Amino acid sequence: MITKNKAHLLKVFVFLFVSNLSFAQSDQVINSSNLKLSLDKLNVLGSVLYIAAHPDDENNALLAYFAKGKLLRTGYLSLTRGDGGQNLVGTEQGDMLGVLRTQELLAARRIDGARQFFSRAIDFGFSKSAEETLHFWGKEKILSDVVWVIRKFRPDIIITRFHGTKEDGHGNHIASEILAAEAFKISGDSTKFPEQLKYVKPWKAKRIVWNAWPPVLEKHNVDISKLVKIDVGTYNPLLGESYTQIAAKARSMHKTQGFGSSAKLGESINYFEPIDGRPAKQNLLEGLNLTWSRIEGGKKVSKILKVADEKFDPENPSQIIPLLLEAYKEMKGLKDNYWVPIKEKEILNVIRACAGISIESSSSDYSAAPGESVNITANIINRSGFPFTLKQIKTTYQKDTQNLNTQLSDNKLITVNSTIQIPANAKYSQPYWLQEPHGLGDYVVKDQRLIGKPENDPVLETEFSVEADKTILIFSSPVFYRRTDPVQGLVARTFIIVPPVAINIENKDYLFPNDKLKELNLNLIANSNNVSGKIKLNVPDNWKVEPPQKEFKLLHKGDELPLTFKVYPPKTSSDVKLTAEAVIGDKIVSQGMVTINHSYVPIQTLFPPSQARLIRLDIEKVVNNIGYIMGPGDDIPINLKELGYNVTLLNHKEIENGNLSKYDAIITGIRLYNTDPQMEFEQPKLLKYVKNGGTLIVQYNKDFGLVTDKIGPYPFHISRKRVTNEDSKVTFLAPN
Repeated sequence: MITKNKAHLLKVFVFLFVSNLSFAQSDQVINSSNLKLSLDKLNVLGSVLYIAAHPDDENNALLAYFAKGKLLRTGYLSLTRGDGGQNLVGTEQGDMLGVLRTQELLAARRIDGARQFFSRAIDFGFSKSAEETLHFWGKEKILSDVVWVIRKFRPDIIITRFHGTKEDGHGNHIASEILAAEAFKISGDSTKFPEQLKYVKPWKAKRIVWNAWPPVLEKHNVDISKLVKIDVGTYNPLLGESYTQIAAKARSMHKTQGFGSSAKLGESINYFEPIDGRPAKQNLLEGLNLTWSRIEGGKKVSKILKVADEKFDPENPSQIIPLLLEAYKEMKGLKDNYWVPIKEKEILNVIRACAGISIESSSSDYSAAPGESVNITANIINRSGFPFTLKQIKTTYQKDTQNLNTQLSDNKLITVNSTIQIPANAKYSQPYWLQEPHGLGDYVVKDQRLIGKPENDPVLETEFSVEADKTILIFSSPVFYRRTDPVQGLVARTFIIVPPVAINIENKDYLFPNDKLKELNLNLIANSNNVSGKIKLNVPDNWKVEPPQKEFKLLHKGDELPLTFKVYPPKTSSDVKLTAEAVIGDKIVSQGMVTINHSYVPIQTLFPPSQARLIRLDIEKVVNNIGYIMGPGDDIPINLKELGYNVTLLNHKEIENGNLSKYDAIITGIRLYNTDPQMEFEQPKLLKYVKNGGTLIVQYNKDFGLVTDKIGPYPFHISRKRVTNEDSKVTFLAPN
């Protein structure tokens, strides 16, 4: 136990409780089935990398087969974050949609067991050719990213989703195979992208194959009997489900794209056509050394792990901890700098699981501004009879390590409180790929080590130093803010660093159809207590803002202050950027704050530049009153109002019973006919409105999942064929 004097000096309090005092969203300990798989995986040293263009391009069943069946280190490299896709669950588009779809992929990976990687490529929308895609992306830049991920992940096998031909259907798809095949050839060449070799070594995979589509194979008369095949419908008795069942759950995480899936039971054969490297004849893994013998001195580790596996008892897993500790010590003596660190992390997780050790680190609030203090509560509990000693606890930015030397008794919770201070120069928790302005085709990421990572590392992390059999084990946990919701129960969000105040401008675009002024509304949000200063708007000389600045004072964190400015446009056409900034002492803050909150993924917070676009156009309106039927969500009604139209949002009751003839035009929201079943019954009323002379504008819908095939007054089919040349000349055939 810690003496009172020692506790005082360390400014720490340690309390012992019985384990029925559960704590908020503890770091989960895996169950016996997954523990058995994790134990088996310790003796498998091999990896496979799947490469495609977008989130939702991956083969979840195949990823689960390799990760949970073959126990290989399995990864998915999505070249883009899906920024150009549609959104069925909210209004996020562009960068925000990319952040949300990144989290959807990570949610899928938590189910199928693979790891996630990205390049700096942006999903800029549908592309007709690989040439166009590679032009926008910058071929050499994205090729270097693929090479970097290969060198860092070191896959034995690379698998592509696409074939590199027009049959892939999308220029991004074709480009993903072209880049994967070229990266396979050059990733082992030290003369290619040598700047990466400061951090990684050249790496050459054994083979690269195409995860072939049977219809394409049939079209080209390929003899599938000569191809390697895998049944991804295989049942895993430890998990109680097949890999296709796991895949359905993972696939359903792509909710923005409407990819909710039901499980396919039974045989599901995948075929693999060789692209390059040493071809496989019967088994995709043939010719690979997936054992500890690929590391000098590794055979002894393997023998110990095999004994531990043989003696594993799911009802008493802690009895193999001495063997695991012995294997861990042996790993420490090996010279390999790639597989050993990976297996060290894996075996630490297995030891934790065998002991039922749960760790957790909580903050007193979900955010803090640079320079502020945060209270941290760290919890650890050992639920086995194996003797562990808690030596130290330390959280990021903590000045003094807390030396404890406290025994972790069976089923006794230890709680340690401390206070840390966020550095005054700490960066805000902006996703790393959005920290710099970017163009159409690629993100700007200047730190090589960040490229490929799916998201930022935790801002705060707590390390628990535990001793077992004279061996120090380091367990770590990100710091979360946790609260108990009366309906949902435990709710947690990652701790973030925020600006002292955020400036949210009401609209992203302000359209001026004439030279009349418009009011610009913004909202100040306090992220700290007692924050005050001046807020001002910056515009080019030909525009004018009144007043030039306003003073503000916010007393409590979370307080909001709405402010209104008058913006005067020039008399001639103009397209400019307005920026807002708060001057707080010697600090200038020019960030807004946007929260992405959907129940199936962790809350995400972004700090985009506080700016808006001011567009002065001479527009002659030919209609005035517009009825708008919202789909999943878009900003079109806001933009129409900015142009001076009277816009009314129509609900089903108004469509069914209202007087539609008062509207000069009715517009349906994006993907309305994919998402609203009620439209099947409302459509006849809209078509009657058209028959009586009304104008109905139907925006984008996908050709599958339509709630009605009677969208227009005459039969037509929605095609997936698209024309997307942004530079095409537009000619009005009937200009009058």
